[in-house]
Amino acid sequence: MDRLTPQQRHKNMAAIRSANTKPEVLVRKYLWSQGFRYRLNNPRLPGHPDIVLRKYRTCVFVNGCFWHGHDGCKYFRLPKTNTDFWEKKIKRNKERDKEEQRQLAKMGWHCITVWECELKSDKKEKTLASLAYTLNHIYLNDHSVAYPKLEEENVMEQAAETSNSEATHTTQN
Repeated sequence: MDRLTPQQRHKNMAAIRSANTKPEVLVRKYLWSQGFRYRLNNPRLPGHPDIVLRKYRTCVFVNGCFWHGHDGCKYFRLPKTNTDFWEKKIKRNKERDKEEQRQLAKMGWHCITVWECELKSDKKEKTLASLAYTLNHIYLNDHSVAYPKLEEENVMEQAAETSNSEATHTTQN
């Protein structure tokens, strides 16, 4: 049984934001301080990603553990009331997230998901540093120049002469 009245529960649920959440603002401030420039919630892309880095062709989704059903996370547990509703809602959210990321991948975008629990004080620095590393790695892979491999003209030629002991050893055999 819910301890709150329906009006109180409605007020609580209405206060939950979908944009400019604390974890999202934390990631945005870090990225900006590291020199990454981005756009927010691009309406032209499927799912309206939280952060869009066009230069890196990357979308960053900052997901709440409860709302997106983070499996194995201590911050995700189904409510004990109205369980069927919540199971269906979270399952729909997970399916929608996967489909949106598939669509973005088909369009040539990289997708990174940052979970709310990974931004807690004990893991925050490692998570943010890993995000910056991943973005730089993506950029370097996408913008590297592929040089054609040169075929060797004569495999038998050696760059250096063999030493005398090797030469005598090969002639004696």
